[in-house]
Amino acid sequence: MKKRIGEIFSTSGVVDAVQLEEGLRTQLSTGERLGTCLLNLGYITEEALLKALSEQFNIDRVDLKQTEVSPRVRDLLPPEFVRENQILPLNSQEGRLLVATSNPGNSSILEDIRLLSGLEVEEVLTSEKKLKERIAECYDLTVERLVEDIEGGAEGEAQRDTLHDIEVMASEPTVVNLVNAIISAALKERASDIHLVPFEGKIELRYRIDGHLQEVPPPPRHLHAALISRIKIMAEMNIAERFLPQDGHFQIRHDNRRVDVRVGSMPTIFGESIVMRLLEKDAELQNLEELGLDSRRVDTLANLLRKPHGIFLSTGPTGSGKTTTLYSAIRSIYSPERKILTIEDPVEYELPGVGQIPVKPSRGFTFATGLRAILRQDPDVIMVGEIRDAETAEIAIRSALTGHLVFSTLHTNDSAGAITRLIDMGVEAFLISSSLEAVLAQRLVRRICSSCKQEVPIEGEILRELDALNASDLQGPFYQGAGCDNCRDTGYHGRTGLFELLEMTPELRELILQRASSTEIKRVAISQMLSIREDGLRKATQGTTSIPEVLRVAMSSSGEEMS
Repeated sequence: MKKRIGEIFSTSGVVDAVQLEEGLRTQLSTGERLGTCLLNLGYITEEALLKALSEQFNIDRVDLKQTEVSPRVRDLLPPEFVRENQILPLNSQEGRLLVATSNPGNSSILEDIRLLSGLEVEEVLTSEKKLKERIAECYDLTVERLVEDIEGGAEGEAQRDTLHDIEVMASEPTVVNLVNAIISAALKERASDIHLVPFEGKIELRYRIDGHLQEVPPPPRHLHAALISRIKIMAEMNIAERFLPQDGHFQIRHDNRRVDVRVGSMPTIFGESIVMRLLEKDAELQNLEELGLDSRRVDTLANLLRKPHGIFLSTGPTGSGKTTTLYSAIRSIYSPERKILTIEDPVEYELPGVGQIPVKPSRGFTFATGLRAILRQDPDVIMVGEIRDAETAEIAIRSALTGHLVFSTLHTNDSAGAITRLIDMGVEAFLISSSLEAVLAQRLVRRICSSCKQEVPIEGEILRELDALNASDLQGPFYQGAGCDNCRDTGYHGRTGLFELLEMTPELRELILQRASSTEIKRVAISQMLSIREDGLRKATQGTTSIPEVLRVAMSSSGEEMS
């Protein structure tokens, strides 16, 4: 008689009676299998679940990464049936079809497979994640498969170089499908950008994942012009203009999510280079703690954001998450009693209840002109996407002095640098001293992959890196990722922020009036704030990130500490 899965877990000591009872209650309310409920509750691992299922159904386990899928057998079952039921035919022998599943024992599905294939069915067990990935490889339209299927060579296609031929080719199903597959694969890999760059004999296709570019198999070189034209058509750009930079955008839906694709083209000596920025419009915004701020600084920020007026700045290099931080801050103070307006370039995420305005420099609608217009709309809170010039800076600061709470970003290396940057722009020191409430500087570091995180000894390279950070006396433990399927063998998965919060004090306001340097301001402020370097070291000891990551973002190229 087949054992029950709960009995197997209980007998092996994987779960106790209380955990099993909670799993059974969850099963009654959700209708899911008991093993899935216990896994979702965090009481068992996927490995323990697979081991128990293998024992319960007396079936073998298989590693799909090491298993070939026969093309002949793959076509025995319709792709829609395979995707819907999450099963994968592997091979057939002597009238039996070997099928991989993560959910064995479903007699209805087994009977359907028999009818469709005309073969007896034998199940083998694998993990749900690996099964989904392999089904996608075998049945989805992938870049690799499309490239393999493209017929003809560069010689025949190279002659199709007139504008008409390229436009026609850009509309061909092969090119349309290839562009769609490139974007779809990037979204599945959590990429923020797609880079398509031509060279003399090849194209390079790279995805930016967790802030780092990773190369993927590229399309054939002879399709470059058609691919660029297809992307430019989608983004409503001028396909006839190949020698000047252009910008455009388009929206797509992917897995029921709206994605805004920002496109930029740039002429190079080997043809046009394209970068596509992927912005998920329906992505759920993280709160300040989820972004990486500790509870103490979140409380400090909450007090600052409760003030009725003043200016709050977020600083850091391009791509450091400044705008995301401002969005989170605005969401934390939103209420129907407050009118909140933003002016951005572009509007990256949609905030419920907030009026968001995109600038259009080509029509003369800049941050400065937009900010003047916003003030006539009677707002309580204003967000300016970026302070780029003295005019915008002065209007923003005067807005803060006349009863508005103003948020904006600046490109500076640290928090103290924001003050000297505003002075260098030509803003009067007394205006900055009177209006500025706080500056939050930030960087992004990669998170260590939770699936392959391991402790590393404090010796050798780790010691040298700590010495470079002037922290050789710091005690661990420290961690790093070994590399696994979950993180594409990088050891990292996702990102978090490193922050320093410069809160204005009477002493700092006096230094601003004296036009003190950023070094002097930082020297006074350092006693009351956690620097980016210190925040990084603390997150390294917590196992959130690694010492090499902290070294990468907290040091300048000369090896001197930036923050």
